[in-house]
Amino acid sequence: MTVTFIAALFPVVLYIVLVYVLDRFALLSKVQLLVMVVLGMITALICFGLFWLLDSVVSPGVSDYLYPVLEESVKAIPLMALARRKKMVFFIDSIICGAAIGGGFSILENIFYLVMGEPLAFGTALFRGLEVALIHMGCSAMVAEACMFIVRLGSRGKVGLHVKISDNLVVLVLLIAAPLLHVLHNNLQLNPIIQFVLIFGSMAGLLLWTYQYDAEMINRWLDRGLDKQIALIGAIQEGQLVDTPTGQYLMSVKDSFPAEVFFDIICYVQLYLELSVASKSRYLLKEAGLDEPIQAGEKQSILDKYSEFNILEKRLSKSARMAIAPVVKFYPADRRALDELLFACR
Repeated sequence: MTVTFIAALFPVVLYIVLVYVLDRFALLSKVQLLVMVVLGMITALICFGLFWLLDSVVSPGVSDYLYPVLEESVKAIPLMALARRKKMVFFIDSIICGAAIGGGFSILENIFYLVMGEPLAFGTALFRGLEVALIHMGCSAMVAEACMFIVRLGSRGKVGLHVKISDNLVVLVLLIAAPLLHVLHNNLQLNPIIQFVLIFGSMAGLLLWTYQYDAEMINRWLDRGLDKQIALIGAIQEGQLVDTPTGQYLMSVKDSFPAEVFFDIICYVQLYLELSVASKSRYLLKEAGLDEPIQAGEKQSILDKYSEFNILEKRLSKSARMAIAPVVKFYPADRRALDELLFACR
């Protein structure tokens, strides 16, 4: 019996470990990962309770389609909470969080099947554990990506930045694809080997595409964005801001504000750039394996800049903050990097 349990649970643990190892920046600790697995198990308990209540009023034909949708909806609750708390800022984060919560769900589901169902042979338990783990973790990963997109697009909308129609379509596709794949998996009676190959291929493709897309996005966020910000800081310090596209934009709104307010705007932009460069540079050092402790004097300087940044942010009017939104763009990744920098300084 013990061997059968190991066979059913091993694929779940293997997949979670795999996606965790692929996290280049170790944004999620092992403790956080374990908490997410437990959250997934809690969502499984909630779903089983809902199914117990609904079994008396829902026919089997309807439940085959309703229950997979309910499962993905319940798992979406902690995933949205993680996205809103900026625990998922890159696509690989959403894959890890989705895999952990979906894995926790499938662990408990497999245990229930082993305890309450008919005895399974070792091979059957291993096969079923792998198949169920893949479908739960893959669908949860899609929902997690959708949640991350929703929060990201909401952040852009709040500061008046343009939201692409294609991004909204991606969210819609992910939210439809996850429950649809789950429903198809539960209802299509295919050859078990063919079904396993289809699921494994889909999940492996999702992971590979995500990793490649994420690497490009991180490269664009760190390398290209960092170069532009360093150049802009140099232009401000040398009094040549007007020679840059950002400076020309700021000068175009200069007449809309009193001189002292525009001065605050320039100071606010400079502090934002300096904090952003410091936080991104720390990420680059972490990637290169050179994550050394920050010196005491540098820590205090960063904390002082952040304090002044907050004072200026409160002082600026809503119209002033809206005007500089195209320049001061705090995406979830920027906020996450800054929070980690401040945590290290404190």
